[in-house]
Amino acid sequence: MHAARLSRSPRLKRVHEMLRDGTERSTLEIITGARVCAVNACIAELRANGAEIACRQVRDPATGGRLWLYRMVRSVPPSVQGEGMS
Repeated sequence: MHAARLSRSPRLKRVHEMLRDGTERSTLEIITGARVCAVNACIAELRANGAEIACRQVRDPATGGRLWLYRMVRSVPPSVQGEGMS
């Protein structure tokens, strides 16, 4: 997989900023809050940039369906966040 660099990707920056506080968020919350489509791809790219992101699956009490929840354990290192910036 070719991962985008956080420093050059507004899409990844939005997801990173949303997860940065360590709050657990669902796929739908990330889709609507960060305006992205492929949350799993964004998570994989953030991990490739050095972030540690926990993921777990739970049952939605309302529908019985599956929910994926993501929580940032460790942010992308500052040296990678500002890569290529002056």
